[in-house]
Amino acid sequence: MKLFLDSRQLVKYVFVAVAIAIAVVSLVFSNRLVKELAKEERNKIEIWAAATELLAKGDENADMNLVLQILQSNKTIPIILYDKTAETATANNIKLPEKDSREFLLKKIDKFAEKHAPIPLEEFNQYVYYDDSYILKRLQVYPYVQLLVISIFIALAFFALRSSQKAQQNKVWVGLSKETAHQLGTPISSLIGWTEYLKMKDIDPALMNEMGKDVHRLEVIAERFSKIGSVSDSKPVDWQGRVRKSVAYLEKRISDKVQLVFDFPESPMTVQLNESLFSWVIENLTKNAVDAMSGQGIITYSMGEKGKYYFLDITDTGKGIPKSKFKSIFLTGFTTKERGWGLGLSLAKRIVEDYHNGKIFVKQSEIGKGTVFRVLLKKH
Repeated sequence: MKLFLDSRQLVKYVFVAVAIAIAVVSLVFSNRLVKELAKEERNKIEIWAAATELLAKGDENADMNLVLQILQSNKTIPIILYDKTAETATANNIKLPEKDSREFLLKKIDKFAEKHAPIPLEEFNQYVYYDDSYILKRLQVYPYVQLLVISIFIALAFFALRSSQKAQQNKVWVGLSKETAHQLGTPISSLIGWTEYLKMKDIDPALMNEMGKDVHRLEVIAERFSKIGSVSDSKPVDWQGRVRKSVAYLEKRISDKVQLVFDFPESPMTVQLNESLFSWVIENLTKNAVDAMSGQGIITYSMGEKGKYYFLDITDTGKGIPKSKFKSIFLTGFTTKERGWGLGLSLAKRIVEDYHNGKIFVKQSEIGKGTVFRVLLKKH
């Protein structure tokens, strides 16, 4: 089971690594393309500046048709020609306001100069300022849009993968539970018959009473398994009484060196519960606490309220849990025991969250001192 979990984690890491690699390669390629286009635009503006200078000189040897074609060919790159002597500015491919156009262009000159060094026409004391073309600006934004799209794709892929895995796990849980309940039915019926038969014999009544409790316990377990996957038949319940009742069965069947302490408020705390299933949660948490303390220590059950929730804290004096494992202990198959399937806490989480719309988590833990599990249920 641990190998399966490790391989599943490995697939996730590989998927993320591949997605990040694609995003990085895309960004590098796009940035390189942007730089090449920016260089091309610089060359175009230098040619445009040279054509402007030729036109101003009125050189008879120059092909004026070609010069005019060069000047008219620029339809995408914003340009400002600034004459320092006359302190005038003319614009190309820039939409000017109806008023204060000169101040507007002077501000634009400052912005353009921050991006690109101006091209001087030294003979006329003029300078050509320019901005990136509209196409280049879009291309500069494109890598980040692409990165956003890739991120959304990764998130959707993870969500779909997680939903698929959860659906498969739910099918396995429900199928296994129903089959277990079915298989338990026949031997339990037989045990009930044998118990009734033995009651008619001369056998110690106290012994028969304990046997009856264990047979009833098997019936409760079979009922729990049969309810997995079914619609929860919850009802308003006094939470303190339900917890005490759940612990009562285990109290006689755990080590005498384990002390159980209840710190409950006197006023009733009513919550919506499926009693049969929720008892399973209490028993799993109690058994884990006993195992963590190696059969010796104190388990404290304390209750209170927090906002719209009532809380139940189950505190042990065991070996504690590393902070890095606070979440992973609830994963199906995770276990630190030599024997076991690692289903107890996973099942407890499903019962609390899926059937009761509550929360369960490790509130705090310290190595060598103990752990506190907290269960939250909405007030009824």
